[in-house]
Amino acid sequence: MSDSSPLPPVRLPAEAELARDALATPLLSRAVKLARWAGPETRVGAGGELVEEQLPGAAAELGLTGDEDGAAYASEAWRVAVDTGLVEVVDEEEGTVTVGEELGTLTSGGPSDVLTLWLGALDTVLADASVPDLDDLVDAMEEGGEVDFSQLDWDPEAESEFLEGVLGNLYLLTVSDGGAGEESVPLPALAASMIVPDDMGEPTDDVLEQVSDAMMRLDDQFRLLDPIGLVEFQPVDEALMADIDSDEAMTEQPVDEADVSRYGMVRLTPLGLYGIRARMLDAGIDAPAVGDLADKGADALLDGTAAFPQAAAQVEIEQWLARRESLAAARDLLGAARGADEWAPLRRLRCQQALSLVGVEAEPALREVLDDAELGGLARVWLAEHGFADVPAPSQDLVFWLTVDTIAAQLSLEGNSDELQALVEGLAAQHSGFFAAAWRVEHPATADVLEAMGRLHPDKKVAKEARKAAFKARSAAGG
Repeated sequence: MSDSSPLPPVRLPAEAELARDALATPLLSRAVKLARWAGPETRVGAGGELVEEQLPGAAAELGLTGDEDGAAYASEAWRVAVDTGLVEVVDEEEGTVTVGEELGTLTSGGPSDVLTLWLGALDTVLADASVPDLDDLVDAMEEGGEVDFSQLDWDPEAESEFLEGVLGNLYLLTVSDGGAGEESVPLPALAASMIVPDDMGEPTDDVLEQVSDAMMRLDDQFRLLDPIGLVEFQPVDEALMADIDSDEAMTEQPVDEADVSRYGMVRLTPLGLYGIRARMLDAGIDAPAVGDLADKGADALLDGTAAFPQAAAQVEIEQWLARRESLAAARDLLGAARGADEWAPLRRLRCQQALSLVGVEAEPALREVLDDAELGGLARVWLAEHGFADVPAPSQDLVFWLTVDTIAAQLSLEGNSDELQALVEGLAAQHSGFFAAAWRVEHPATADVLEAMGRLHPDKKVAKEARKAAFKARSAAGG
């Protein structure tokens, strides 16, 4: 396992379900309708856009004749159809089009083909979401047809990076909360996550104004991203817009927690989680999904789940075990749990978690490691918990080694948590001579564990004993 832990794993539906969701999104379904509607009489401009006189017909095809934004929706859907290959321009000078090869993908291809098409549509929408208002673009247009970005106070690359960062934060908030995307995030909190420095106590007026501006930009952008199915978005209450637009920053007034939804709420859909993860993977970011390790070896399972939240690790392990016979799985897990490296205690903790899910038929594998210095302790625990007789009593050295190993694993997983502090207090209370014996334990993490116990124990006298024992352990190890 590397020193830089990956993101928590995301829990995604099956590809078939995601593909159905993709086809049902308003924007892609409209693009498909227009691709099937297009014919010999359809005409496009130099950029592949529908000529203006054909927009009413396209809007009518989409059932948007009475909608004042019908032409805009039709134009947007047409652009997606062209960009994704659902429609192809045959002759740029004549402005003629034909059905694209990708349209056949929707009927002859599999779920992964549909999702690839949807990702292409997402690219188009994300590009649109990073572009300023059309009126602002027209005002900034120079005589030669080029946009003077200095007039817009807009940096295309920075704007795109900002939106990608916001979506990355939203993804992280989602997967850190269980990975299923069930809770919406208030828009002000999401904007603040990009603006307010982590080490800032009370935000300044300037920072609050930046958060307010960012929130309004995100309101516009998420309105565009909702129809492609990336997010479910509740826009900012129109009644609040006047206050914000009149330079009365929303953050100057106390926010009613029960009314925070008026400032906008957003969540990534399961399809959105799939889309953002796909973009992260393309960018070389390690973004695991639950189920990724099901067909891998036991070493990959223990290493990969080492830093997972408990619930996610449990689901991953269950999927891994479901494909294997219990006895063989237990042997593989025990073999992968050995090691003296930094992450070995955490691997053994995950091994214990996995072994708790296998049946009594795994008994032979556990008995085979009873004399193993690293595995004998956890083997005894498993056999005792499953009610087996003739389990040899552990030596005192083995008990202390297992104790150090367990605390080392908890430190790696949770840091200085309340649960770990309770464990430390309990150990010191139950064993009056614990520290006098513990510093002699031949475990790579002995000194680190004792130092942590010194930090965590609230009793100054006990904490001092722990620190003294840590010093002895480090000296004995030649550190």
